[in-house]
Amino acid sequence: MNKKIRTEAVDHLFEAILSLDDKEECYSFFEDLCTVNELMSLSQRFEVAAMLRKHKTYLEIAEKTGASTATISRVNRSLNYGDDGYALVFSKMKEQA
Repeated sequence: MNKKIRTEAVDHLFEAILSLDDKEECYSFFEDLCTVNELMSLSQRFEVAAMLRKHKTYLEIAEKTGASTATISRVNRSLNYGDDGYALVFSKMKEQA
């Protein structure tokens, strides 16, 4: 875990996110919190991660998501060397499906 992001303010933000009950509440909160571009960038990275886990090529991912190869590479690095946050979420989503 990157100790630079572990701050009281980030804790407070995460507590706010964890207090949300459903997707509609998420839409309301994130629409107020983020710009459209920020939210689209976050969702794009998440889609890139899902496609990388399915062993899609960079070209397939770029064509489907519009992500740059730099973004795909950054997400790939997080998948391989990050804090396993993507793996945790994908695992939890699979359990709910």
